[in-house]
Amino acid sequence: MDPSANTPSRPVVGVSSCLIGAPVRYNGGHSRYKFLTDELDRHVDWLPVCPEAEIGLGVPRPTLRLQDRKDAEGARADRVISSKDGADHTDDLANVADRHLRELRRLDGYVLKNKSPSCGLYALPVFDDNAERVHGTGRGAFAARLTGLLPHLPVEEQGRLSDPALREHFVERVFAHARLRFLLDTEWRPRDLVEFHTRHKLQLMAHSPDGYRETGRIVARVGGSDRDEVAATYAEAFHRALAVRTSRGKHANALQHAFGMISPLLDDARRHDLLAGIEDYRVGVAPLSLPVALLRHHCSAEDVAWAGDQTYLRPYPDALRLRHPVAV
Repeated sequence: MDPSANTPSRPVVGVSSCLIGAPVRYNGGHSRYKFLTDELDRHVDWLPVCPEAEIGLGVPRPTLRLQDRKDAEGARADRVISSKDGADHTDDLANVADRHLRELRRLDGYVLKNKSPSCGLYALPVFDDNAERVHGTGRGAFAARLTGLLPHLPVEEQGRLSDPALREHFVERVFAHARLRFLLDTEWRPRDLVEFHTRHKLQLMAHSPDGYRETGRIVARVGGSDRDEVAATYAEAFHRALAVRTSRGKHANALQHAFGMISPLLDDARRHDLLAGIEDYRVGVAPLSLPVALLRHHCSAEDVAWAGDQTYLRPYPDALRLRHPVAV
């Protein structure tokens, strides 16, 4: 079975419009990002948004910057200020997220333009009234509002997706989010949530053993609890667990767990090859794709349904080729 094929609808991902080729940048250009347009595009549907264009700033337009100012109560706050006339666009940019909230709640992820005073997620420079840099920990107004409204939505910015580990983690979370969203949008029964959780056990374990146990406890009481309360509690715990960065050690633990399910069915030679593949990955001389491919092969050959159906072994389409780098 192909677990990723069990997502009946494609993930829906929000994106800064310029990243998929829309000419909406301040200079009239775009920032087309090939991973999104040439690879991920085949597997997801986009919700493009350009907050600056949407509030009517025009294309091209004067540049914006984050500026350290006092609010009405005298507290310091980063504001989005026009370099041309000093106009403050912070609230208008933040309100774009509120206007799109109904659509945003249907998303499975979001990719933001880095270094943007509206969409930048991390480490934006903030200036004082004299255009002197104050600090470098700013966040764009739209990005701040988006992450505040939807704290469990997988969100990344373009620049960080150049890192293979961050890219793989983000895509994995997007497809997991889509699978859970689709389940909870149906008239699911307790056994449906149990089945969903069972298929995701290794994936949860590889990110957060504590999260794996927490979600298991929630599912264990699904039959005697309020349906909506269980859905909300499980979704929060599920997304919080998958938001935890994994490691070689946690991956090796999940791989060993899967190995234990099929080991009795293998001869000594195949058992040794699989253990060697897991160890080669653990010590950093082989990519994760090697032991995963061996596990998938043996699960299929020996018809081991429980292990073979685990989303961990195929968390997103193989064509994305995200588990091949040795350094991850």
